[in-house]
Amino acid sequence: MSNHKQSPVTQIDFHFMALAIREAERGLYTAHPNPRVGCILVKDGKIISRGYHRLTGTGHAEANALAAAKTDVKGATAYCTLEPCSYTGRTGSCAEALVAAGVSRVVCGMEDPHPKNRGKGFEILKQAGIEVVNGMLEQSNRKLNPGHIRKFESGMPYTRLKLAMSMDGKTALANGESKWITGPEARKDVQRLRARSSAIVTGVQTVIDDDPQMSVRASELDVDDAKLASEIERRIVIVDSNLRTPKHSQLLANPFTVLACCEGVSEKRRAEYNAYNLLSLPEDGKARVNLKSLLTKLAEDDCNEVLFECGASLSASLIEAELVDEVIIYIAPKLLGASGRSLVDLNIESMSQSFDLEFTDQRQVGADVRMTLCRKR
Repeated sequence: MSNHKQSPVTQIDFHFMALAIREAERGLYTAHPNPRVGCILVKDGKIISRGYHRLTGTGHAEANALAAAKTDVKGATAYCTLEPCSYTGRTGSCAEALVAAGVSRVVCGMEDPHPKNRGKGFEILKQAGIEVVNGMLEQSNRKLNPGHIRKFESGMPYTRLKLAMSMDGKTALANGESKWITGPEARKDVQRLRARSSAIVTGVQTVIDDDPQMSVRASELDVDDAKLASEIERRIVIVDSNLRTPKHSQLLANPFTVLACCEGVSEKRRAEYNAYNLLSLPEDGKARVNLKSLLTKLAEDDCNEVLFECGASLSASLIEAELVDEVIIYIAPKLLGASGRSLVDLNIESMSQSFDLEFTDQRQVGADVRMTLCRKR
């Protein structure tokens, strides 16, 4: 093992890591449930190849970058957004591939929280005498894979709640009419939220009222690999505590739709839905599906990022259970009046009961405004 001192980190290292992050983003809508990872190989100050993880079961970023190199990699620096994997799964160990290729330095964005890795990839590199720099632009690298990180740090998926409302905080007219509050650009933006998610969750009342498809449509996605992203298997979950979903619902025609019901639902009622995918879960004390149990189950099934698109009642339950990591609200320049339906059915009687969030992003999407908030931890 080499005893050479670690070379100083320079501004050019930050530059190449930023490019590796951009490379990783190419797999944002197709790599899940695997993490999005990018790799840049640099020699003599010049990029000699790039790679990213496109699809689960195919080559990892480092392996793809090595395969794409048209020149000798020996002595190069590899900029990796995530610790190279140390073990052989559906693909070989990337750490060992970098060793075999003869790279001299690996600059990494963060340690992989996967229990099979967690520093083991770094150790393989160091044992081979390769210089390792870790933690470069770590916060930006963490944003690539919030679900992968959350799953292995807490056993839960990263959960987003998508809401849309008028300027006066209404989601529909009193009669339930809601198409369309937001404009076409905002709806395309929601397609990207769906595409980066491993599971989409809605409530039975939304299915009854709107009969949605919750699909990812390539024609509206407007990203690279849109067709591939639209074809990836994506779980749809209907939270239906007492099995009320209409049999003619469009979602029930989707083979990946799951009906999440309470364990206490009668066998007779269950038998009526035996043609569908049923998931029985504990109750929450109010004869409703326990949402924490649902999310834990989804994480176990490799649904690392979960998007809730639902009505005021289920949204409130999710918030009250403190299970939301991120809230995304689309605000349309419309007024629907006092009789319109409210955004979230929270019962709050004093300011001390309010749920505090903090803004992380705000931007205009077409005629609408998208606001992104995270809960304060």
